[in-house]
Amino acid sequence: MALRAKTSGARGPRPRRVQGSALALFLALTSPALAADWDAKFFNPQPMQDDVILPMPCGGAMAFRRVAVPAEGALGDRAVTLGSPSAERGYAEGPRREWIAGSLPGGANAREYWLAKYEVSELQYAAVMEEACPQPNLGKRLAKGGVAWFDAVGFSERYSTWLLKTAAKALPKNGDEAGFVRLPTETEWEFAARGGAAVADADFAEPVFPMPEGMTKYVWFAGTQSANGKPQLTGLLKPNPLGLFDMLGNLDEIVFAPFHLNKLGREQGAAGGFTVRGGNYLTAQSDIRTAMRAEVPYFDANGPRRSKTTGFRVAVAAPVLGTAAQLQAVQAAWEKLGSASAPEASASALGKRAEDPIAELEQIAKAAPTPEMKARLEQLRADLRANIAMRDEQRDRAAKTALRMGAFLGRKLKDDGLAIDTLASLTESQKKRAPDAERTKDYETALKRDQGVMDDNLRYYADTVIRTAEDYGEDTLKRQKDLLATELKGLGLESLVPFVTLHLKHVLTYRSEMKVSRQKWLDEWKAVP
Repeated sequence: MALRAKTSGARGPRPRRVQGSALALFLALTSPALAADWDAKFFNPQPMQDDVILPMPCGGAMAFRRVAVPAEGALGDRAVTLGSPSAERGYAEGPRREWIAGSLPGGANAREYWLAKYEVSELQYAAVMEEACPQPNLGKRLAKGGVAWFDAVGFSERYSTWLLKTAAKALPKNGDEAGFVRLPTETEWEFAARGGAAVADADFAEPVFPMPEGMTKYVWFAGTQSANGKPQLTGLLKPNPLGLFDMLGNLDEIVFAPFHLNKLGREQGAAGGFTVRGGNYLTAQSDIRTAMRAEVPYFDANGPRRSKTTGFRVAVAAPVLGTAAQLQAVQAAWEKLGSASAPEASASALGKRAEDPIAELEQIAKAAPTPEMKARLEQLRADLRANIAMRDEQRDRAAKTALRMGAFLGRKLKDDGLAIDTLASLTESQKKRAPDAERTKDYETALKRDQGVMDDNLRYYADTVIRTAEDYGEDTLKRQKDLLATELKGLGLESLVPFVTLHLKHVLTYRSEMKVSRQKWLDEWKAVP
């Protein structure tokens, strides 16, 4: 858990002299649970639940948001499609498949990283980089522009060093390893800019994150109706679904790795200048998009290149291997990657187990008559492992989708079933009052129509239960159910979790009994709170 800190410090790790008693000095340097000296309006003008506050030199602070990434196991990660399908800038922004997992523990079935809630402000930059502590004022809440890539990296280094020496307890840990501040990777930046796991997949794929009140409420872009040609104070507009402000517009944001071109779904090999993301206050509204990325030379004729439209925000991460136990878990997971297993349907039911071609290839390679043949067989084994691992990931995603579909169908059956029960009761009452009335016939017609629709839906649900039970193993379904529950909570759809749980129960019961129980399933759906 991150803590609020009352600390006064010079640029870098050296603490500044603290006014007051020796006790006050001791508390300032050793008690990161105390509040920051700066008023929140200078560093967190729009406080939100679950904000993470880290202390800064000069009694300052910086607000972060947790970016959760649903993932299971030691090598679990999330596949995402980034970029844009637009052909016009496909060379730079073409769609590409990436994988992401935070390096900080995020609870069951999740990893996380932290991303600064706002762009680094002039006040925060001065508190870390300048010798004299700045005086807080609202004017210095402007996003800090005119920075070079080296400035942003230098800020991260100095801030991390100061935290580790002055307020180490405020930093998160991965096992035994403390977290640190750095620039976000491109994948981390774009995943968060799109809304991460807090938005549905369809919204994640859109050019911008959901903006129900219109772009002017969320983005500073060119024109008198928005930025009017000037950088703006941080935190004046509305945040994206993760609670992050100004991810698009205001200032271009520097990311960690150098710029690469896109080559039909993958990075082209040449590494160039540094990369900036998101557009700035001079970007036209029509050009604002999450996929926007541009290359900037590291240097110009005057040295490190600085532009008034370029700023940054920082991330908090940690080493991915924080303990010896984590290393062992990763090694074990690596050994299992791509290992052949029995089909999850009929063959497993019959207790059969397919031979492992990976192990077989390993033995053949060991017995190869020449080094060249051995190298070829080992490469074939590696390729086969990769293909099997990809197949397993696709199977897991399909199993999760099947569980989600079953949960949505179950909720539909519940709503329809309860509505039909009410209609049936009303119809019965109407028949008792006036059995031959026209209104009675209308009730009966509506009841028959709705009952027919529900019967069709129930039949489709039964088919879904059968297909899911036949296509996926119990272990896979249970693991994906836990992962789906984590994702639904991140989307604010926690109310769907009981429906997922009940659907899985129906699937596993069918696997063991091989019996379709439509009416029983419907009654159980209607009983879900």
